[in-house]
Amino acid sequence: MKPRYLSLNERQAFRRLEDVVGCKWSAAVISAIACGVTRPGQLERFIPGISTKVLNERLRKLLDYGLITRSEKVGRVMEVHYHLTPTGRKLSRILEQIRRLDEQHAKQHGRFLE
Repeated sequence: MKPRYLSLNERQAFRRLEDVVGCKWSAAVISAIACGVTRPGQLERFIPGISTKVLNERLRKLLDYGLITRSEKVGRVMEVHYHLTPTGRKLSRILEQIRRLDEQHAKQHGRFLE
């Protein structure tokens, strides 16, 4: 028998997921890091239209959610790098599948891809 509603735990899980990956910038940040773009300045240049403020907010959210890690290399100039966690890599693969699905869907329906 089908449940008549989403349980509280399911609703909370969806809210957490939406909070992290529901933002239009999160998928771009995760995809960029998966492509090897790991420094904040590189990420900002790699993702057209993202502001420094939004990038920092997304990086903090992804760190808090456990999808990325942050490492610092102290030297003359401190270098900060971000990397995907195992869960972040899984999500990256899922996002890539969704992107390919969208691409196929757009081709089937004669929509132009940018």
